[in-house]
Amino acid sequence: ESRWPYLFGAIIVPSLIQVVILPFLPESPRYLLLEKHNTSKAEKAFQTFLGKDDVSHEVEEVLAESRVQRNTKLVSILQLLRTRAVRWQVITVVVTMGCYQLCGLNAV
Repeated sequence: ESRWPYLFGAIIVPSLIQVVILPFLPESPRYLLLEKHNTSKAEKAFQTFLGKDDVSHEVEEVLAESRVQRNTKLVSILQLLRTRAVRWQVITVVVTMGCYQLCGLNAV
């Protein structure tokens, strides 16, 4: 019982390793391309992740996916519940999450 504080303190080691390594890891190519609008760094990140020189296809894929997402219409919760195709899925998820909250499973 006297060693419990050491057990809780053991999380410091992985945290310090992550803090040291994190600056050397490349950023997400999607983040660089879509949020920072930096194509050259995004291409370098894709090259690092994929290990190939020509990543123009992947860059175009991300840009096309971004265009599709911008054209997607968002719906409200009421519209979602009125849609018969997804109503039961939404109700199932809401009831399941409500049960998790009420039974105290999250506290464990």
